[in-house]
Amino acid sequence: MKRALALLGIGLAVCALAACGPPRWEKIPEPSPADAPQYGGELNIGTMFVTLSALSWDPADWTWKASHDTGMVREQLFAADMSHAVSRGGPLHLTLDAYIPPAALRGELAERWHWEDPLTFVVELRHGVMFPDKPGVMKARELEAEDVVQTFNYINTSPRKIATYYDFVDRVEARDAHTVVFHLKEFNAELEYRFGYGYYSGIIPREALAVDQRDWRNVTGTGPFMLDRYLNGNVQSFKRNPDYWDTEKIGGREHQLPYVDRVTYRIIKDEANFITALRTGKLDMLEAIRWTMARHLMESTPELQWNRRLYAAGTFIALRTDQPPLNDVRVRRALNMALDRNDMLKLLYEGQGELMAFPQHPDFGEYFQPLSDMPASVQEQFTYNPEKARALLAEAGFADGFDLNIQVCACNPGHMDGIPLIADYWRRIGVRTTIQPLEYAAFLSAMTTRTHGPAYMMDTGHVNPTTTLRKNFMTGSIWNAAAYSNPQFDADLNRLMAMHDEGKRLQLARELTVRVMDDAPYVWLPTPYLFTAWWPWVRNYAGELNAGAARPGPVYARIWIDHELKHKMGFE
Repeated sequence: MKRALALLGIGLAVCALAACGPPRWEKIPEPSPADAPQYGGELNIGTMFVTLSALSWDPADWTWKASHDTGMVREQLFAADMSHAVSRGGPLHLTLDAYIPPAALRGELAERWHWEDPLTFVVELRHGVMFPDKPGVMKARELEAEDVVQTFNYINTSPRKIATYYDFVDRVEARDAHTVVFHLKEFNAELEYRFGYGYYSGIIPREALAVDQRDWRNVTGTGPFMLDRYLNGNVQSFKRNPDYWDTEKIGGREHQLPYVDRVTYRIIKDEANFITALRTGKLDMLEAIRWTMARHLMESTPELQWNRRLYAAGTFIALRTDQPPLNDVRVRRALNMALDRNDMLKLLYEGQGELMAFPQHPDFGEYFQPLSDMPASVQEQFTYNPEKARALLAEAGFADGFDLNIQVCACNPGHMDGIPLIADYWRRIGVRTTIQPLEYAAFLSAMTTRTHGPAYMMDTGHVNPTTTLRKNFMTGSIWNAAAYSNPQFDADLNRLMAMHDEGKRLQLARELTVRVMDDAPYVWLPTPYLFTAWWPWVRNYAGELNAGAARPGPVYARIWIDHELKHKMGFE
């Protein structure tokens, strides 16, 4: 292990001094032993969203964080096949926010599925999957097809749902107790994602529809854990479901899941505090660490194990294209050209980032075009050119610049560090900025109610190669913070979604990506590398984050704690 840590330090030193060529680098951990996993103990986690409490427990609220908060409890039809993960010797890193390559998809609540005809998708559910007894909600019983149907109908009739999200579905029916049939109006390329492993796909029992879904005490499902403690802004904790259905094969033997007795999300709003919590062993693992903090931990706590990944979300400033002066593409392009992104990479990330990894992500394969392959009109926006930026502003009628309010989330340390630098660049071309930090609830509410300011700094997950275009740029999309609207883009994107041919979808997705980047509805910012760290007693793990859309439940259910090692290291 000492040798591996030494090699880790060398690799990071080289990467910090030179351009980090490949889009991914990580320390490959020592393989987990093939002996029986250990049961028991509590796993304390600072998750990807360590600063954020649950936004809502009600699936009808359509909160992006629902799979993260309830994915330990509520299961979905599909999930990533964890047997192919890096920690099992496989190729899957599972660090993207939602994308699961088709070959890596497994049935979770679904046992089998098939196309009965071009518009009829049939899912056969597993037998013997149980909802546990939940006082005040339901008696223990087996999962049935009607639960899937009523879950779908409940979220599909929500006034908060994403417009057009399920418009391709005609109806969902229970053919029998364990067979669900999706009748479609038209084919949709995202079918498995949208109602199989997406952000809004967790299955609830139909009895839960009669109780207050927003009360965490009523949360129940078929998953490996049961939510039994929640303190807003402090903790959410899950105890082991003793009757969980799934197993994992290790060393030729099947082992009942989950391994630990309890998983606890520690909600810690201050960066220094959650770094200290990891260093002192109060956290077993911490999933989102900035490079500057990672470097400090590598020096102060060499026992930690590490994984590095390119952030699976875009970082940008959305520009309200429905408001002057930002409705002028010349102004938007000027704001892009006024930034020295290479300088930002050095100052903010010490080289630990990439100039362009959004709206497509390098891990999307051929859907992603590197900046060097992009047309000159796109490359121009990433080239520092304050003279041309000032000329464009003058051409648009703003030779003396203009005033601009920028809203930023106070809970994001990286954004709070970066926004003064951006404001200084813009000052040099005459754009006078006012920075407005907001707490997360107010920050998110401003965007969803379309009351946010003209410039809005945010992160948002790529999801997958087609959803990243739909959610960020389609007219009326809730996550389209720039209020970007282009009828031809919308029509072509709808045409893409209906394409059966993957090659044709890929080509059109690349064309649409270039087209929207040329329109510059966002100020495109560098994408940083993030780090995950864990103590060596955390076993069967290699930094995986998600087995579905922001859903770590299947990852955590397969982690065990090496109690003897933890004790020897003085933490138990």
